[in-house]
Amino acid sequence: MEKVVNNEPLVSVIVPIYKSEKYLDKCVESIVDQTYKNLEIILVDDGSPDNCPMICDEWASKDERIKVIHKKNGGVSSARNAGLDAAQGEYISFVDSDDYVVRNYVDFLYYNLHAYGADISMGKQKVTYPNTSFSTASGELRKYTPHDCFDMLMYHEDFDVSAWGKLFKKELFDGIRFPEGRLYEDTATTYKVMDRAKLIVLNSLIIYHYVIRENSITTSDFDESRMDLITSTNEMCDYIEKKYPDLKQGCARRRMHGYLSTLSVLARSKNDNKKCRKEILTYIRDHAGEVLKDKRLPKRDRASLELLSVSYEAFKTAWTAYDRKRKKAKVK
Repeated sequence: MEKVVNNEPLVSVIVPIYKSEKYLDKCVESIVDQTYKNLEIILVDDGSPDNCPMICDEWASKDERIKVIHKKNGGVSSARNAGLDAAQGEYISFVDSDDYVVRNYVDFLYYNLHAYGADISMGKQKVTYPNTSFSTASGELRKYTPHDCFDMLMYHEDFDVSAWGKLFKKELFDGIRFPEGRLYEDTATTYKVMDRAKLIVLNSLIIYHYVIRENSITTSDFDESRMDLITSTNEMCDYIEKKYPDLKQGCARRRMHGYLSTLSVLARSKNDNKKCRKEILTYIRDHAGEVLKDKRLPKRDRASLELLSVSYEAFKTAWTAYDRKRKKAKVK
């Protein structure tokens, strides 16, 4: 049984769990084995119908730092919120139950946060698909204000809205919770927490392994709930544009990304939804000219808009070919 032997601040690591029995042991083991020992590990069993509840209880019997919450299924937001409500730590970190972290994950994030007087500490992730993986990491450490973060976030430059892979001062979540019953909950939440921070530090070394499963929300077919990305993105951009008017151009790009990303899921899906497709294409047609003038527009967005100027079928063909190529790729 792991004993806490130091006086470092308590860090609560929240793990929302649902149908991840194949990955759960590796995930929990990577947290239990952290070099930073003063942890409260909160495993939230979100009504998982597989062996996850039993696996959670087995881990709790081995390590006194582990707290298990068994609850009725309510989705990732509900599970994270249950973890936040129960957390006793001075700092909060999230790890998804099918992912895993490097052994110094918490030490790394806490050292950078403490050393630079930051409120949020971030690292980089390696993304692993069923048949391929990629990462971008330079090892450079940089300090940012919320305005700086939002400027880069609007263009997917270094920053992302994921809750995982970060260490937060718990107080930043006071009065803020993830929206229950909605997909893309991070897009709807993390920016609010970021804007409360006085300083955010990013060290772009890989500390988090993000695993995308075949049946994950990232790879499953299209239904109308996928439009939640557009809803959450628009809410985020409304907030940022109102508080930071100089970021209006970036917000226009980020909104467009929400529509293009949702359309790419629809284009690759076996399920066509003409109503959603029409809504998305109407927005893109009405705003493409404005966004294409942006010199910071990422190449993939520009290519997507140029394909759509030819036809939706050209866009669909390109994304289908991309998927086919990715599935055949070997893990590097």
